Amino acid sequence: MVDVADKPATRRVAVATGCIEMQAATLALIESGSAKKGDVLGVARIAGIQAAKKTSDLIPLCHPLALTRVAVDFAVPAADTPQVRCTATVETVGPTGVEMEALTAVQVALLTIYDMCKAVDRGMTISGVRVLEKHGGKSGSYVAGTPAEG
Repeated sequence: MVDVADKPATRRVAVATGCIEMQAATLALIESGSAKKGDVLGVARIAGIQAAKKTSDLIPLCHPLALTRVAVDFAVPAADTPQVRCTATVETVGPTGVEMEALTAVQVALLTIYDMCKAVDRGMTISGVRVLEKHGGKSGSYVAGTPAEG
């Protein structure tokens, strides 16, 4: 692990996103709440929050962090493409960032959707998982798609 003992504790925020594409009938099951395993998005939200909290248990060199906020949200971005977009926002006050926690929350939330719907749609595809923005720390802010993205 990287030594962060001398780094100042600052407010850190990261936002990550990703989506899962599926058949229209699968999306209809999710939206209607009639999936056999229950409330797909409710369970996926809790799974994403738990995953953010357990990131250091899953990623070998990740620091364990005291998270101050984890929010996992879902949206259906377009009627012509059956997919669910997940966005996770993670915050802490500490010496290192929370990008890994936000990415882990998104991945696990999307995997939970897959798990809960795989009996009706094994062809679901998870894609586009990435950091949208991060703030705090010595390196400052990063916002995907801006000229300073690098």
